[in-house]
Amino acid sequence: MKSIILAGGVGTRLWPLSREYYPKQFIQLDGHSLFQKTYERATRLSDPDGIFVVTSEIHQYLARNQIEEMGYIISDDHLLAEPEGKNTLPAIAWAMQRIRSIFSSGTAVVFPSDHILGDTALDQIRAAEPLAGKNLVTFGIKPTSPQTGYGYIKPGKPLFQGSVVDVFKEKPDEKTAKEYVRNGYLWNSGIFLLSTDCFFEELKKFRPELSDTFAEGCVADYKKLESISIDYGLLEHSKRVAVVTLETEWSDLGTFKALYDVELHDSEGNVGNAEYFSARNNFVHAPGKHVGLIGVNDLIVVDTDDALLVCDNRHTEQVKHLVTRYNERNDPVTKFHRQVHRPWGSYTVLEETEIYKIKRVSVKPGQKLSLQLHHHRSEHWVVVSGTAEVELNGETRLLRQGESTFVRSGMRHRLKNPGIIPLEVIEVQLGEYLKEDDIVRFNDDYGRT
Repeated sequence: MKSIILAGGVGTRLWPLSREYYPKQFIQLDGHSLFQKTYERATRLSDPDGIFVVTSEIHQYLARNQIEEMGYIISDDHLLAEPEGKNTLPAIAWAMQRIRSIFSSGTAVVFPSDHILGDTALDQIRAAEPLAGKNLVTFGIKPTSPQTGYGYIKPGKPLFQGSVVDVFKEKPDEKTAKEYVRNGYLWNSGIFLLSTDCFFEELKKFRPELSDTFAEGCVADYKKLESISIDYGLLEHSKRVAVVTLETEWSDLGTFKALYDVELHDSEGNVGNAEYFSARNNFVHAPGKHVGLIGVNDLIVVDTDDALLVCDNRHTEQVKHLVTRYNERNDPVTKFHRQVHRPWGSYTVLEETEIYKIKRVSVKPGQKLSLQLHHHRSEHWVVVSGTAEVELNGETRLLRQGESTFVRSGMRHRLKNPGIIPLEVIEVQLGEYLKEDDIVRFNDDYGRT
């Protein structure tokens, strides 16, 4: 069995923890991200060379880095980077075509990268493999409550395993959700089991243009593909769709309410490190801060270095509307954290005004930034730890702990870590324009322009 991990979402309902360039599947709340837990899960079903990850171009190095943190290596032909998100059907079709081109045929389980899934699900997925020979298999979860944030599946005629899907239903209102639960509907988990033969037969029948696009194994212009989910684009049309109920723990962690539900509660229903007085059923995430809640109930409190969210636990679905409002103002707070991950490492903004910015730059061993210049700013570099190899206008020299250099505006420069420990540099930028788009790259190991 092969595994496909979909890791291209942006998770707007978990802002400010989730940002466009560091979405929820990569956030490491307990030392491991949801993406890493999903990858580890996949290794229990597939050999490492049978795992495929579909993510976005801006997240591909983040995915690769987190895989390497776990001690695994993923090859370029197994890490598929979408230049633009096109929903689940094109992403799955691309990965299924890659499986077909490498292995000729096979069966693949498709995992979203941002869900919680109990270990018992793996045996149930393995047991469903014979069903995937002639069916597109989706997995449902028996509801524990009427949820309005999930899609639903109505099981129909029983099969030798599972049932034929009678109908898919989109996220309902509360009244309809209660009706679905009473009538035996299942939550739509977003997990699928697909054979290459059945998948491409049905794809050609109902989405021939998409089937033709992937017929040769590559896509000339991915951005021109139709953006459509596998549910809308394929499953709702096919007569060969089966659903199997997973008897296991599951949550898509789509909102802070969902995150609150799966965390450990105290005797008053509170979650998170805070002092609570006459306070019940609250969720607090504020690392490094002393927090006190007095006389309040059902609150979500999420504090990061540059943003604070306070909302009623019953309205966490509306966080996405808050993100939309910031996006309409082109506010970067929805895109970046103070710490920004790059292929070579990361940088953290420590302080910022209109005329200067102070960063901590961390470069992984053996990695280097692009050869570049800036038109509107100069930079001072001070080595805090490790050894820096600095190239300035074609001349190279080494800087050790406590040593520094100055990069004038317009000067071609490059920073490299030639050592075996991380390089830490304090960078002070000065100039009339300090945004990240003031950069001209001449050479880059990661193909950026």
